[in-house]
Amino acid sequence: MKRKRSQSEPVRFVTATALFDGHDASINIMRRILQDSGAEVIHLGHNRSVNEIVNAAVQEGAHAVAVSSYQGGHIEFFKYLVDLLKKKECGHVKVFGGGGGVIVPDEIKELHDYGVARIFSPEDGKAMGLQGMIDYMIAAARKVEFPPVNGRLAGISRDDHALIGRLINLAEKSLYGVNCGFDAIRTSLAKSGSTAPVVGITGTGGAGKSSLTDELVRRFLNYYPRHAIAIVSVDPSRSRSGGALLGDRIRMNHIDGGRVFMRSMATRSSRDELSDAVQDAIGILKAAGFDLIIVETSGIGQGDAAVTKISDLSLYVMTSDFGAPSQLEKIDMLDFADMVIVNKFENEKAEDALKQVRKQYIRNHGLFDADPDQLPIFGTIANHFNDPGINRVFSNLVGKLVEKGLADWDIPPVEGIGASEPYHGIVPMGREHYLREIAGAVRGYHENALRTGDRIRMMNAVQELIRELGEDRAGSALKEKLKALKSSISKEDLSLVEGWEKERKKYQGRTYSYTVRGKKIDVPLTADSLSGLPIPKIALPTFRDRGDIFTWLKKENVPGRFPYTAGVFPFKRRWEEPKRQFAGEGSPERTNRRFHYLCRNDDAKRLSTAFDSVTLYGEDPHEEPDIFGKIGESGVSICTLNDMKKLYAGFDLCSPSTSVSMTINGPAPIMTAMFFNTAIDQQVEKFKQTKGRAPGKGELEEIRAWVLRNVRGTVQADILKEDQGQNTCIFSTEFALKMMGDIQEYFIEHEVENFYSVSISGYHIAEAGANPISQLAFTLANGFTYVEYYLSRGMKIDDFAGNFSFFFSSGMDPEYSVLGRVARRIWAIAMRDLYGANELSQRLKYHIQTSGRSLHSMEIQFNDIRTTLQALTALEDNCNSLHTNSYDEAITTPTEESVRRAMAIQLIINREFGPSINENKLQGSFFMEWLTDAVEEAVLKEFERISDRRGVLGAMEMQYQRSKIQDESLYYEELKHSGKLPIIGVNTFENPDAAGGVDMPGGCIALTRATPEEKMGQLENLRKFQEKHKKEAPEALERLKKTALEGGNIFAELMQTVRVASLGQITRALYEVGGRYRRNM
Repeated sequence: MKRKRSQSEPVRFVTATALFDGHDASINIMRRILQDSGAEVIHLGHNRSVNEIVNAAVQEGAHAVAVSSYQGGHIEFFKYLVDLLKKKECGHVKVFGGGGGVIVPDEIKELHDYGVARIFSPEDGKAMGLQGMIDYMIAAARKVEFPPVNGRLAGISRDDHALIGRLINLAEKSLYGVNCGFDAIRTSLAKSGSTAPVVGITGTGGAGKSSLTDELVRRFLNYYPRHAIAIVSVDPSRSRSGGALLGDRIRMNHIDGGRVFMRSMATRSSRDELSDAVQDAIGILKAAGFDLIIVETSGIGQGDAAVTKISDLSLYVMTSDFGAPSQLEKIDMLDFADMVIVNKFENEKAEDALKQVRKQYIRNHGLFDADPDQLPIFGTIANHFNDPGINRVFSNLVGKLVEKGLADWDIPPVEGIGASEPYHGIVPMGREHYLREIAGAVRGYHENALRTGDRIRMMNAVQELIRELGEDRAGSALKEKLKALKSSISKEDLSLVEGWEKERKKYQGRTYSYTVRGKKIDVPLTADSLSGLPIPKIALPTFRDRGDIFTWLKKENVPGRFPYTAGVFPFKRRWEEPKRQFAGEGSPERTNRRFHYLCRNDDAKRLSTAFDSVTLYGEDPHEEPDIFGKIGESGVSICTLNDMKKLYAGFDLCSPSTSVSMTINGPAPIMTAMFFNTAIDQQVEKFKQTKGRAPGKGELEEIRAWVLRNVRGTVQADILKEDQGQNTCIFSTEFALKMMGDIQEYFIEHEVENFYSVSISGYHIAEAGANPISQLAFTLANGFTYVEYYLSRGMKIDDFAGNFSFFFSSGMDPEYSVLGRVARRIWAIAMRDLYGANELSQRLKYHIQTSGRSLHSMEIQFNDIRTTLQALTALEDNCNSLHTNSYDEAITTPTEESVRRAMAIQLIINREFGPSINENKLQGSFFMEWLTDAVEEAVLKEFERISDRRGVLGAMEMQYQRSKIQDESLYYEELKHSGKLPIIGVNTFENPDAAGGVDMPGGCIALTRATPEEKMGQLENLRKFQEKHKKEAPEALERLKKTALEGGNIFAELMQTVRVASLGQITRALYEVGGRYRRNM
């Protein structure tokens, strides 16, 4: 008999980030507080379309949805959300949203008038607090009344998801002693006579049940195109609050095609791993006519086997982490499960674990004569696309259903038996502890420097004593001591300190000469102040003790010398300031005009490109309102090679003074191929204009080769940080890394030396909420992971390390002052002493953007003050390039006026601020030296923590980085809200006139939005391109897929594909052969 609850039924929320939006830090905080406040939360994660959110709300019987939207297009998104809920007979579902200061007051009012329950503004957050906003939403959700289901049961079908969702709601409601009429409904539904099989999937928490379920669903849909499947997924309720995180739906990539119904359920007061309403839910789904029902339980212990009571066939999912073999004797499901799956078979213990599980299964079932390979026990890697082990599981599952008479389906053929082949990972086995090795090498370097410095100090003292006493009077003991000291110091170390005086004199003349790529450069060593003082560009230490000199040279040294603490170049390039011209808005033509405007007074064209979120997620423009609204917002819309040509028209992409940076990650290989083709076609056009004819085949190849050797720039392409922080991942992580490696191999083969194949980014980790130490540690760790991966593919360190650059945020915390110093020193020591890399590979390229997280929508004019301080910090740390954010980016795409102000900030620092004459101001400061050492040690400790989790990829699997980033983000928000972290104009020194709405966000600045005409123009241009190439595109896409399946170089093929296929067409083709990114919590 089912128990009756006395407490009230929990409200159910669907939470998500809007389509093409990766800023999920805020919604993660909100969903956590919702759970703590007693709500059941179905969290969908980032980049969710209106259709996905509405489907979830309908199937999950949600009372409300809560969506964050920071990337523009919010008017169209929220209105479409309201409309589609009404269309799906769920207009009762409350819609809540927020977007920082991006959604301005007038837009908030418009959305409220349209039917959105509440859009929360920064002022709401300040007045209500996070908990106050949550309380408001829950109170509103409790008032929701679901429409009745009377009279609709007779016609229930598997397509009526709204009715099915409400019936399951009633089944759960009936457990609370509420007279909702479900007893009669249960009796009516029992007459359906459906025999649809029920497959139960259970296992330990974190074993990968959801990924396995999704992969089985994908195969079911592909193999049985006329059948429909239902999933019931159960997660535990929290005893204290009654809330629950229903976290399985976020892992599902294949449930939105119309043939899948999914319902997440909480255990509530159930005493086992199932909800007491599961049996009723199964009855409802059978009556609706689904062909297969999968029930996935919450994580279980050793003695749990409740799933066998409600299923016709059960699967037990486990990993190799079960402890001693004797622990297997305690697992009930090894007695009852029809199939046992050892998932995460990439772990080094997996093969041994599989053998132990088979032995225990044989003992439990008395199958002592059985062939172990024929047992229903499988090794799988569910998070790998098209895993052979999952193929075998699916075939065996269908076979068992047919064997038991539960289904009459064709059994999918499968090659081989048993487990997946052991997978040795992106980083090979035996190399998982590379970060601990690096930490040890850096510490060892410093310990040796101190030890050797002491010996040099002692050696000089003995030499001085011998000199004073004279050779004759100096005893043999002193001479022996001197000899022993000299022999204990390497020749390299001795020459370093002995050559210092000669080196020091080079900085005392009028000019300093050095050579870069065969070109001699003369730099004046001083500049006179208005007062007539000769200000030195490089100030040197005044140490007289040679031990101190040696230690300084090993830890600091002058700019341009190992370990490059003070910078990778001897002097700043005065002819090419680090200023970058940043643009991205609307159409390619509009952004091109902005680039020309920003560059009109500069010889060096350093073009940084921001793409709209449609492009960032590898999609084509579309009429769907939630997509249409995003076209050209917060970045430029680029979906074809023609768009790329318009974007950079008028710039010589092969000029030594032109450098293009593209901030894009998921579809980075596609966009890089478009960019290279744009540069090649530019030179082909030049050839035609000069020669009056088209180039011949040989000439065309020469042009291509020359362009690839000379084109300058960078593409971000850093997929590891996307998974950890910003989330514009679109392909499975393994496939994305494979393409990154293909790009680098192509670069090596074609001698692409002036274009960075990856910009390893900490900026987006910081934007997601990480503190500066975590940003630095995670970013460097990611960089070393690429090193290990490329080495494992057979590339040589000096063939690829020069194609790496690093991109960091500059913020207000003290640690930002030394981020570059620490990064350069750790990288240089590791590359030289562990990897044997040359000087070019040792030099970490340090690029900076001022913090977007410190741009506030309240008192936005104060943002320029923060940006100025951050720019000063970056420039004093000798960054290689700097992008200064515009003050209005907290609300809108920057205007020409705000961009000019942002660029002026660093121009004033570089050209007017007197101390900028000197280029090594941070050296010699007791505080900066202490801070450098303290931050470095904190980073090394973080390396060790990541190493303990099997390196970066192992830590990512455990969600270590994302969890840490979210915790640090929440800590910052708590301090900001409490006022413990003072932010001028936000929580202290507030504008007394703002309370009356005088200074509300967006009330006094121009908002930059893409026009409807620009959006339609992009749609029309896309269709023209696709129409023009409708014959060549399918063949090109098939060649691309064939290359991927055969393990060829995907980027080399992309260089041809982008000429005839659009971004979205290519992305979808690659999904078929590489798999989609699987979201996680």
